[in-house]
Amino acid sequence: MIIKKKEKELAIHLRRKGKSYSEILAKIPVAKSTLSLWLREIGLSKPHKQKLTEKRLLAARRGGETRKKQRLEFTKSIYKKTSDDIDKISKRDLWLMAVMLYWAEGSKQKEHDVSIGVDFSNSDLSMASVYLLWLKNILHLPKSRIRIDIYLHESARSRARAVVKYWARGLGIPTKLISSVYFKKHSLSSTVRRKTGNTYYGQIRIKIYKSTDLNRTIAGWVKGIVENCRVV
Repeated sequence: MIIKKKEKELAIHLRRKGKSYSEILAKIPVAKSTLSLWLREIGLSKPHKQKLTEKRLLAARRGGETRKKQRLEFTKSIYKKTSDDIDKISKRDLWLMAVMLYWAEGSKQKEHDVSIGVDFSNSDLSMASVYLLWLKNILHLPKSRIRIDIYLHESARSRARAVVKYWARGLGIPTKLISSVYFKKHSLSSTVRRKTGNTYYGQIRIKIYKSTDLNRTIAGWVKGIVENCRVV
């Protein structure tokens, strides 16, 4: 009983110094229910309460950072494992992939307007790189027929030069091949903008001059894919 009394006195002393339950239990090996009973009438000063709150928040942040790091490492291991599933890409593979990309992200001709040319837009550098590779190596289009523009939000105007360099370097082209940078104004209906900061590089637009027939050809390829993918 003397030991218990000394433990209780020490627990009360530590609590009054602003120690948390977990910190006290690390020094006094008793049941948490016993500790709660001992300390139920022990109040904390406002500074001690603030200190404990800060400790809890810090512990939560550390736990969150640890879990985030674990998720990132796990994701990297999945990327490494699955990327090895892909063998060397043939020209036919590239052709089919880019047709699918255009089907998803390119402009299509309409019944009321069948004179729409080939026009592809996206904010993903890797996707744009594959598409541009297709134009050069599969369709063999000369640079003179390819126009590349960037669409950037007005809030990123000061980063325009860095954005141009980012796209040019990523696409493997000289900056002079990027024709223009167009700035989009903020929409009054939009209250929250997520695409901001130094990781925002706007959207690339790759337009082909005199390409209405090519757009029809792509539409035919898409039609062939659809017809050959039907499950019997």
